Amino acid sequence: MDKFIDREDELSTLESEYARDGSALVIVYGRRRVGKTTLISEFIKDKPTLFFLASEESETQNRTAFKDRATEFTGNELLREANVSSWDVIFKTIMQTEFLQKPVIVIDEFQYIGKSNPAFPSVFQRIWEEQLKGREVMVILCGSLISMMESQTLSYNSPLYGRRTAQIKLKQIPFRYYNQFFPGKSETELVELYAVTGGVPKYIESFADTGDIFDGIAKNVLNPSGYLYDEPQFLLQQEVSEVGSYFSVIKAIAAGNSKLSSIASLLEVKATSLTKYLKTLIDLDILEREVPVTEDNPEKSKKGLYKIKDNYLRFWFAFIYPNLSFIESGSRGVVMNKIRKGFIANHAAFVYEDICREKMWDLCAGDTWPFYFTKVGRYWDSKTEIDIAALDPDGGNMILGECKYWKEPVGINVLRGLEEKAKTVPWNKSTRRTHYILFSASGFTAELETLAEERGDVILSR
Repeated sequence: MDKFIDREDELSTLESEYARDGSALVIVYGRRRVGKTTLISEFIKDKPTLFFLASEESETQNRTAFKDRATEFTGNELLREANVSSWDVIFKTIMQTEFLQKPVIVIDEFQYIGKSNPAFPSVFQRIWEEQLKGREVMVILCGSLISMMESQTLSYNSPLYGRRTAQIKLKQIPFRYYNQFFPGKSETELVELYAVTGGVPKYIESFADTGDIFDGIAKNVLNPSGYLYDEPQFLLQQEVSEVGSYFSVIKAIAAGNSKLSSIASLLEVKATSLTKYLKTLIDLDILEREVPVTEDNPEKSKKGLYKIKDNYLRFWFAFIYPNLSFIESGSRGVVMNKIRKGFIANHAAFVYEDICREKMWDLCAGDTWPFYFTKVGRYWDSKTEIDIAALDPDGGNMILGECKYWKEPVGINVLRGLEEKAKTVPWNKSTRRTHYILFSASGFTAELETLAEERGDVILSR
C-alpha cells in the first residue's frame, strides 16, 4: 500500500520544527506498526537525512553501524577508517560537514541503545548540549517501546528532559479515513474492517487485497505463520515482563468483566494488586477506563469500567485466544464458524458505537447543533445504558444518542425508547435542553425521517 493517508497534523509539526532557526529535537513514539517510520520517511524525502535504525545488539555494534551510516552521509572516508570509541566523534564529524540545507538526523528505535546501555541518554544529552544545540540541525528520536521511550526521553528523571522542542505520540488512524484506504467499500464493510484492523496502518495493509472481512481474517489472523496470529503476545513481551499476568487481566476484561471488583474476583486476587497492571495497560493504549460522562470527578468516580481500547486486541482476545487449541490442531473451520456467528453482535456492534462517538466531534465541528459540547461519552446507571451522551455545561444542553448496527432500518420505537431513558439521566434535569441523535448502519424508516424533519431536536446520522 503506497498511499500516505492522514497525519497532516504530525507532518505540520515536523515541518514547523524543521523551519525553526537553529536546532530542533523531536521525540516520535507510539506502538509498533502504527506508522512512525512511514511518517518520518514522508517528512524527510526532500531533505538531507541520516536515517539510522538501531538494533537490539550492543551499544558498540550500534555505534559502529551509526558510524558507517554517518560516513555515507558525510562522504568522509577518514571516518570510515577511524576506530571510533565514542559517539561524540561521529556527531562532531557530521556537524563539520557543509550541507546545502539543514540536515536531519533520525535515530529509529532509539530505546534499544538505551536498553543496552542505560547511560546512553546521558551521553546523548552531552552531545546535544555541546555539539547540536543551537546549530542548524534537526534530530528525531523515534521509538516503539512506549514505556522505555517515555522513561528515556520524556520523563522528569530522564537526562533529556526539557531538551526536546516537540514530541509526537503517534496514534491509530481514525475511522473517518478508511474510505481512502478501501475505496469502493460500503460503510458497513468499512466498519467491519476497522473493527479488526483498528486504525493500525500495517494491519490495514494486510487486509488491502482480501475479499470480505472473513476472508481477511482467515488469511491474516487464523494463519499461525502470519504476524497477526501472535501479535498481542509480541506487543506485550516488548513492553512488560509479566506477560502472563497482563494476559490474564486483558482476558478477564474481554470476557465481560469490566468492573475492578469483578476482574479481581475472577482472578482471585485483591483489587489493589491490579492497580499497576491496569495503569500500565492504559499507558500503553491497550485499555481505557470509562465513567458515565455526567460524572463531575471522573478520576475518583466509583463507577469506572474498564474496556479494551485497541480493536485488534479486543477481537483477538474475544475470538482467537480462547480458541488457540482449535487453531493449533488444524481445526480453523471451527473457529471461523464461531467468528461468523459472533462477530457482528459481540464485536463489530460495539466498535460501531466507538465510531459514532468519534463522529460526534465531526458533527459538532460542522455546526450540527447551535452550541458546542465539551464532553462526549456514554451514560449508564444500574438500570439504564445510553450509547452516546454529550454535554454542553455552559449552555445547559445535553445530547443523547443510540447506535444501531442492524440490518433493518431504525424506526420510531428506538427514538421513543431513548426518550424514556432520558428521563432517568439526572444531569441538570430541571433546566437542561435535551437533544437526540440516532446512528444507524442501515438507515431509517420513512416514518422516523419525517418525524425528525418536523422536530428540531432529533438528528439522524449514518
